[in-house]
Amino acid sequence: MDPSPSRPSLLERLSSMLLREPEDREQLIALLRSAHERSLLDEDALSIIEGALAVSDLQVGDVMVPRAQMQTISINDSMESMTARAIDTAHSRFPVTGESRDDIVGILLAKDLLRLHAGEEVALRDMLRPAVFIPESKRLNVLLREFRASRNHMAIVVDEYGGVAGLVTIEDVLEQIVGDIEDEYDLDEATDNILPDQAGRYRVKATTEIADFNAAFGANFSDDEFDTVGGMVIHHLGRLPKCGETLEIGGLRFTVLRADSRRVIALLVDRPQADG
Repeated sequence: MDPSPSRPSLLERLSSMLLREPEDREQLIALLRSAHERSLLDEDALSIIEGALAVSDLQVGDVMVPRAQMQTISINDSMESMTARAIDTAHSRFPVTGESRDDIVGILLAKDLLRLHAGEEVALRDMLRPAVFIPESKRLNVLLREFRASRNHMAIVVDEYGGVAGLVTIEDVLEQIVGDIEDEYDLDEATDNILPDQAGRYRVKATTEIADFNAAFGANFSDDEFDTVGGMVIHHLGRLPKCGETLEIGGLRFTVLRADSRRVIALLVDRPQADG
């Protein structure tokens, strides 16, 4: 009596599925998801593969830190001021500005400040690394390849007129592949920027434009110096806020729900005079 056929190995099952050559990306993704449903790929692996595929469809403008939320250092800042900024923000790299925020003269590595504290006599300009300028339209997969080849970790994003639009780091690109750590304060990208909660307060994305915020809250905040609500909060504090930090601006109370080491992500907004 012939022995019963053995169960195909994991490699054989995966090979069998992949031999059905997909005709386009949608079929490839469907094939990968089918492999996940059959327990040939775990959830993390599927997510990373999908993220890697999606990177080629994204542009720098989709993931950059907006100009209003950039943390910069002036070429004229004192050593004490630069050190305080590095400690306060916990950044490892800073764009250094000259005469204006559009005049980026180089990139300062926070670790190079140790040379000044050690008493080394060196001019700030001599410590700067060259700044790399890229357009908003550059594809993320191309940028990642350039980051790896040049060993740069940060690039300055410029608009069509040559003005600074924001900055992007290699971490921003990699996050699109491996994903971000979400919490209960994350806002769904598919929904509105301003969402009410059950307590009558509002959860607001920090990237909400000032004009849209004014229209929603009947406010009259200026957008001359910053374009977003997050930029306005940073401007009023004079630094990057921490999670849970609260401040009042123009009769509204802003509480930082979520922020990382480089930007504000989500805010809780209410009217303190309504408290009973």
